[in-house]
Amino acid sequence: MKKCISFLLACLLLTSFCCAKKKPKKNLPDPDLPTEEVEYSISAEDLPEEEKVPQPKYKLRQPDGAPVKLRESWGYVSQSRVSEYNSSIPLTDVCFFAAEVNCYGELTGIPNRSKINTGRARCHLVIVCDSKSLTHFVLQPGSDVRKKLLRDIVRAGAPYDGVQIDFELVPARDRHNFITFLSDLRYMLGQKKWFTVCVPARFKQLTEDVYPYKEIAMYSDRVFVMAYDEHWSGGTPGPVASLDWCRKITEYAKKSIPEKKLIMGIPLYGRSWASETTAGAWYFNGANKIMTEHGVENIEYDGEIPKFKYTANVEVTGWFNDVHSVLEFCRLYESFDIHKMGFWRVGFEDPALWEWIKINR
Repeated sequence: MKKCISFLLACLLLTSFCCAKKKPKKNLPDPDLPTEEVEYSISAEDLPEEEKVPQPKYKLRQPDGAPVKLRESWGYVSQSRVSEYNSSIPLTDVCFFAAEVNCYGELTGIPNRSKINTGRARCHLVIVCDSKSLTHFVLQPGSDVRKKLLRDIVRAGAPYDGVQIDFELVPARDRHNFITFLSDLRYMLGQKKWFTVCVPARFKQLTEDVYPYKEIAMYSDRVFVMAYDEHWSGGTPGPVASLDWCRKITEYAKKSIPEKKLIMGIPLYGRSWASETTAGAWYFNGANKIMTEHGVENIEYDGEIPKFKYTANVEVTGWFNDVHSVLEFCRLYESFDIHKMGFWRVGFEDPALWEWIKINR
């Protein structure tokens, strides 16, 4: 009898262990992977169940007309969000984001090419350097740091179809050093490896412009014009990119970059702004001013430290892109006879967008 009871208990414990072991875990981003350029992005899947909106009360404008036919369709995929991409998305080129230059001028966080299946699409390794001082440091001609970084980029790019440089904080006095860096990398990669460069939006070439479109085009197979960030989180509310703004950018890009090499970038994300910023650090008189303005009546001394609370009515304004607006960007660029476009980034979009994008191979 005791043996029988012992056997039953053992079976129950084993069943409980197996059930506990199979408890699903939330798919969280790897904290060791590089962060993205957009300040902070939230998808519906990131929200707790009780915070998900059951049914929207708003209506979006439905797209119409014919699908957009592209010769080249470029899309960025974050290595921390590979699950948001699949090879059925109509892309000819996937930009795997991103390897970073660290404070020692070393290449870190290199995406593993085997982690993403791009099907027939080419895959490009994106390299970023997100500091002005660090960019100045690694661009110094003849330095051991620059030489090693160039070698490391070539080595990291070996399993990829191409390499893309996305250095968005090049200091004004490093224009020549940046151009020679691109020239050196182009030579070291060889002609069989695709080489692309990202450039910020321009209406014209600036005085001492560190991103001279014409020169950069000389050393690259494609130039990706980031036609977005017309309005940003620290400025006044407005679209990430407006059609009139993009039209001016396109007029300049067409004059400066050969048609074969020009890619117009399209934002798939949005931003929001609040009428009042409630978080911050305060002077003593500033704290007293905000408490007086909001009618604070009671101060609580929590652990002998004064604390206050108030309720504020904050108006939030948001601008974003849906299928309709993204297609309007595409059709604007089509009107300029541009048929190579890129999207930042895969995962931000309404999935219905891809039904409207066709590859004209």
